Amino acid sequence: MVKYLLLIATLALTACQQKPESSLYQRLGAETGVENIVDSLLSGIEQDPSIVHHFSDTDIPRFRRLLIEQFCELSGGPCKYSGVSMQESHTGFQITQAHFDALVNHLIAAMQQQKVAIEAQNEFLALLAPMYKDVVYR
Repeated sequence: MVKYLLLIATLALTACQQKPESSLYQRLGAETGVENIVDSLLSGIEQDPSIVHHFSDTDIPRFRRLLIEQFCELSGGPCKYSGVSMQESHTGFQITQAHFDALVNHLIAAMQQQKVAIEAQNEFLALLAPMYKDVVYR
C-alpha cells in the first residue's frame, strides 16, 4: 500500500512539474518567429504576379510592422495592433477569393519554412479565418 501511495505521489509531482503548454505566440517562434513568418510571407507576395499588384502603393516597411503587430497580438503575444480594421484597410481593392487563397498559401508556406507545427498552423489560420469577410470583394 505504501508503495502505491509513493508511486501516486511521484506521478502527481511529475505531472505538476511538467511544463505547461506554450502559447500559440511561442509556438510560432515568439518575436523572431513571427517576424520571420511575416518576412517570408512578404517575399512570397512579392514573387506572386497574381497578387503583388494589390501592394503596389503600399508602404512595405509600415505594412510589415503592422502585420507583425497583428500576428503577434492575434496569437497571444505582447503586441497591440495599431492599424485600422481589416474592412477599412481592404475597401476598394476588389480582392477575390483566388487572391485571398494565394495569400493564405504564402502564409502556410512561410509557417512551414519556419517549421511551425501543423497544429499551430491550423490554430493560427482559424484565428485569421473570420477576417475573410472583411477582406474579400471590398
